[in-house]
Amino acid sequence: MFQKLNESKMFRVKKKFLLVLIVVYAFPMFFLVYLTVSTDDYISYGNNGAYGVSRLEAKLAQRVREMEEKNQFLQKQLSLSQNQLLNLQMSFAADNDTKFASYKNHMNGTCLRCLNNEPEVPKCEIIHVAIVCAGHNATRDVVTLIKSILFYRKNPLHFHFISDSVAHLILQKLFKTWNVAEVQVSFYSANEIKPEIAWIPNKHYSGVYGLMKLTLPKLLPLEKVIVLDTDITFATDIADLWKIFRILKGKQAIGLVENQSDWYLGKLWKNHRPWPALGRGFNTGVILLDIRMLQELNWMQVWRLIAERELMSMLSTSLADQDIFNAVLKQHPYLVYRLPCQWNVQLSDNTRSEQCYSEVADLKIIHWNSPKKLKVKNKNVEFFRNLYLTFLKYDGNLLRQELFACGTTRVGPRFQDQLSAINEDDECYDFRREQIIIHRTHLYYLDYDYQPTDFDVTLVAQLSMDRLQMLETICRHWEGPISLALYMSDAEVQQFLRYAVSSGILMSRKNVGYHVVYRDGQFYPVNYLRNVALQQVITPYVYLSDIDFLPMYGLYEYLKKAVSMMDMKDSKKALIVPAFETQRYRLTFPKSKAELLSMLDVGTLFTFRYHVWTKGHAPTNFAKWRTATTPYTIQWESDFEPYIVVAANVPVYDQRFLGFGWNKVSHIMELDAKGYELIVLPNAFMIHMPHAPSFDIAKFRSSSTYRRCLKVLKGEFQRDLYRKYGIKALKYLSVE
Repeated sequence: MFQKLNESKMFRVKKKFLLVLIVVYAFPMFFLVYLTVSTDDYISYGNNGAYGVSRLEAKLAQRVREMEEKNQFLQKQLSLSQNQLLNLQMSFAADNDTKFASYKNHMNGTCLRCLNNEPEVPKCEIIHVAIVCAGHNATRDVVTLIKSILFYRKNPLHFHFISDSVAHLILQKLFKTWNVAEVQVSFYSANEIKPEIAWIPNKHYSGVYGLMKLTLPKLLPLEKVIVLDTDITFATDIADLWKIFRILKGKQAIGLVENQSDWYLGKLWKNHRPWPALGRGFNTGVILLDIRMLQELNWMQVWRLIAERELMSMLSTSLADQDIFNAVLKQHPYLVYRLPCQWNVQLSDNTRSEQCYSEVADLKIIHWNSPKKLKVKNKNVEFFRNLYLTFLKYDGNLLRQELFACGTTRVGPRFQDQLSAINEDDECYDFRREQIIIHRTHLYYLDYDYQPTDFDVTLVAQLSMDRLQMLETICRHWEGPISLALYMSDAEVQQFLRYAVSSGILMSRKNVGYHVVYRDGQFYPVNYLRNVALQQVITPYVYLSDIDFLPMYGLYEYLKKAVSMMDMKDSKKALIVPAFETQRYRLTFPKSKAELLSMLDVGTLFTFRYHVWTKGHAPTNFAKWRTATTPYTIQWESDFEPYIVVAANVPVYDQRFLGFGWNKVSHIMELDAKGYELIVLPNAFMIHMPHAPSFDIAKFRSSSTYRRCLKVLKGEFQRDLYRKYGIKALKYLSVE
């Protein structure tokens, strides 16, 4: 019934439009013919003297004035009717692309001129942005999108994420550690929204998450919001888009850019049958939503009824929420405001995005709306690709700078306030400054899917770019779960991503958690990294290792049996895995303890650091280990730094220790203070592989200031242990 009423209304509008056209354009032509005929008659028969000529001229002049007035009035009427004829003009566009492109460019120019006349958004007005983000891969796209927004923005921002549990964990940690000024973040559970849209069959690769934007008017406690896909890159200040809300009129509640492909015209292939749309339809990668207006119009019921009816014949959506938005706007065209196409330059195949720009200054938003992403066909794709890569590799730490002060809250404490509390004359100022740095952290950078079992053990380690080659080898030696903290720059992370994606070994493993900690500062934050990896462990036990050690084959299964037999659940025990080393880059790795002992005897292997730092592992008692068949207990000694297996709730590492020196020693010292029993495993071992010295070791060896400051930090740590654990920690105060 509603559809018939719309069709009837459309017929009346068409009729009125055609009538006005006839009157405006045809009638003046008839009048000119009339004038011509009258003039001819005058020339032939009007030879009656000056009085007759003057009277006829006056009469003709009066008729001309009357017709001009009528023509102006009708043209004004035609102009007033154009808003009603938006749907009609869009349908004409399907058959006459050239004329419509000209009309569209005119409308875009008109809109942009209107915006230029609008005052700027007040500097402290908060701009609200909503993004649906689910899964590990989408969080990587979001980071690049956020960088491009932050790079240009001048206003406070409030991001509203509709996310699953995975994206929630990742993004919450990311924004907390990013600590950008004037940025707030809110999260909404995707699981709670799913019942609203799960009934809709969807063929799009986004799955159920691709339909969630339909629920935003019900979900968000806002008046208006900009809604973005994750594959968006900004090329201008988002405030210029926010400003468009001011020129929405009447019941215009949805701002959209026209779809730049022929999808909704049904011309892509034979028997292609898209959902109904106005002309080319609209793309929902960028949306302005007037939430208050949509709530007044009962948006949830409107789209539901239309979707239910269309699904009876269409059976499913092909483009997720975009199909339903377009079906709604087909029936209710007054809801839509046509955004200039520069606000959503769509780079999928078979698009006409080139019509939206003629120079760089025209670009506002680039939309990689294709599964091919950077490999789409576009004559300017290299330019767009380079723009995207600029933000992909851009140092996100630079976006922390405070551009203004509007009184909105930060995610964390102000770095400058903490920095001002440090004495600049302190010789160890650089060390103390590094201790207060909050490192931007992106958890689970790649897919992770693992369910732990009883007595399960996770290998925990950290690494930088120069140790990346160890990953595949460690995965061959350790089949269990791994938690890794990777210390890298934004550009290096992309190198890691390419390396990982091209590795069949790494891609076959979904039980490895890669947690990116972005580089910031001059020292390697080794204990900070260890804590990041440790805090993401989901198994009951951890194996605290280093990336340049290879565990013996079968160590994972051996450790699971060991922890089950040691009653570690209800007691404080640390199981020690003896450490050895080789100076050969190519090593036939021993398959058993017997083979390892043989290699020790012939000098192919050595106990770890026996020739430079014997104290580090001497308490393991390697002589006893050679013949041991059962676990044995040892006592703590100063400078002891073994590799251990403990319950996952172990105390974290002390983050004051940076770079080289005392980072593991301090941890074992605190475990001893807490009463952990140190037990050596008789049939376990790990081997350190050779590599070039790290930059921090070189600084330790060459800088007397570095060594003095390390000694100062050691003394402070020992005194803190005494204050924390009392008299039983007195023995640590005498340790040099």
